[in-house]
Amino acid sequence: MEIILKYFKDLTATQIDQFSKLQELYQDWNLKINVVSRKDIDELYLRHVLHSLAIAKVVQFKPGSKVMDVGTGGGFPGIPLAILFPETQFHLVDSIGKKIKVVNEVVAGLGLENVKTTNGRVEEVKDTYDFIVSRAVAQMETFVGWTKGRIAKKQNHDLKNGILYLKGGDLSEELKLYTSATIYDLPDFFDEDFYETKKVVHLGMKYKA
Repeated sequence: MEIILKYFKDLTATQIDQFSKLQELYQDWNLKINVVSRKDIDELYLRHVLHSLAIAKVVQFKPGSKVMDVGTGGGFPGIPLAILFPETQFHLVDSIGKKIKVVNEVVAGLGLENVKTTNGRVEEVKDTYDFIVSRAVAQMETFVGWTKGRIAKKQNHDLKNGILYLKGGDLSEELKLYTSATIYDLPDFFDEDFYETKKVVHLGMKYKA
């Protein structure tokens, strides 16, 4: 938990309480349904929670905005972002039912009222969103195809509506179709070695191929 406070100093008492509860909730649910690898559960805040919050170093979601987390798995990055931005609406989507079950239980355990979930494929979601977030669930070209038509046209942020994707490693080949993509290196925000090769990729709505 200290690592969250190191980089996010202005949390409310409610937010600190919710972040603090994550470890126990995930440890408890991971024993029943494995959504976080065994080695990662002990480093939940470093490898999952803070990693999710890297998106908040790129954009501050405004009250009333809508964000969809595609392939949320155990709730990352959606749940940590929902704690940090309580006035933003988050829609967490995953095709695997047992993962959404854990997400629903964690959301209930935290008392989050700004999260809804869908057990299904993103192609079945009919709504539009300011941003679509995810943690490396597919190659960018595949992901763009899945999420086509889901990004709202009305702009509410300085950062153009679009995809915010947590990725790692060399992305030059994967992003060669997307000349307008902006890459944010996580070592610019976080000191820990874990983030050495990790990035947030922003792809604005008008994809330039």
